[in-house]
Amino acid sequence: MNSKRLYSLDALRGFDMFFIMGLSGLIAALCALAPNAFTDAIALQMKHVAWDGLRHHDTIFPLFLFLAGVSFPFSMAKSQEMGASKGQIYLKIVRRGVMLILLGMVYNGLLRLEFDTLRCASVLGRIGLAWMVAALLYVSCGVKVRAALSVAILVGYALLSKYVGAPDVEGADPLSMQGSLVGYIDRLFMPGKLIYDGGRFDPEGLLSALPAVVTAMLGIFTGELIRLPEERVSGNRKSLYMVLGAVVLALVAVAAKGFVPINKMLWSSTFVCAVGAYSLALMALFYYIIDVRGWRGWTLPFRVVGMNSITIYLAQRIINFSGISNFFFGGVAGLCSESWAAVVNSAGYVLVCWLFLYFLYRKQVFLKI
Repeated sequence: MNSKRLYSLDALRGFDMFFIMGLSGLIAALCALAPNAFTDAIALQMKHVAWDGLRHHDTIFPLFLFLAGVSFPFSMAKSQEMGASKGQIYLKIVRRGVMLILLGMVYNGLLRLEFDTLRCASVLGRIGLAWMVAALLYVSCGVKVRAALSVAILVGYALLSKYVGAPDVEGADPLSMQGSLVGYIDRLFMPGKLIYDGGRFDPEGLLSALPAVVTAMLGIFTGELIRLPEERVSGNRKSLYMVLGAVVLALVAVAAKGFVPINKMLWSSTFVCAVGAYSLALMALFYYIIDVRGWRGWTLPFRVVGMNSITIYLAQRIINFSGISNFFFGGVAGLCSESWAAVVNSAGYVLVCWLFLYFLYRKQVFLKI
């Protein structure tokens, strides 16, 4: 079995998390130094779309979920090599999924014990639930069954999104925030606070977790492909297959967006295809450069982040990295113009976060869930 660690997986996860770790703000600040049509367009990519559409900032979350899927065939193979039974693997999957859901609630303020205002849905909760279901299906079903299920979920969810609106909102567009079935299901069954539309909608709710399972499944399919023995499928061919898969998903997204728009908040079926294409293309690029060609020297800054991605996501909620950055770089920022001060402050924040992770990396301290 090929269960060796993928350097490209750690590097790509780190690349993705850099944007959560302040790189988006730094890019926007740099663009503000020379405002023009080109830099304004780049800066705009560092923000989420309001509803329909897709920008780079909308790809960060689903890419992370995709990569969680890529890693699972490797971690399962390692568990099997260590003699874990199927039941133990099932238990490990459920335990990890539940832990991520709980950590998401902690991120949202669970420990403040203010249950009336607690938001139970979360980014980590979406990752935990969607990854858990995809992983359980991987253990239980063959690739053809999972592929058929993925298509059925996307088609079924697209039809629901298009034609079934919220029964409690008369005359509203089913593809709007107010009239979506996604919001209605959450209003009925999601405990805690919903954060949009006056407490009537949540982008990490229950029904929209269903297509997110397919995002994780696409990652698992990719992990399975990469794990195939080199004598059966070469690294070059694996990279090519990933690129072809990205092209197919992109074409599906473009062809179907007139039926159901690309929409992150609904996690629409076309959104799954669009971000799946982006994720596959990046995975192909990183895999080819790092694991096939063996060019790894440049990856350390990304691997430092990627190997402790959950750590930095949670740490930014707990540790005042802005205050630490201001302690070291606030004086320099104070000597600068407002636009350059924004660059210094943003760069300082990214650097402080990275040095924190580099310290953990050097000490071989990694948060594993």
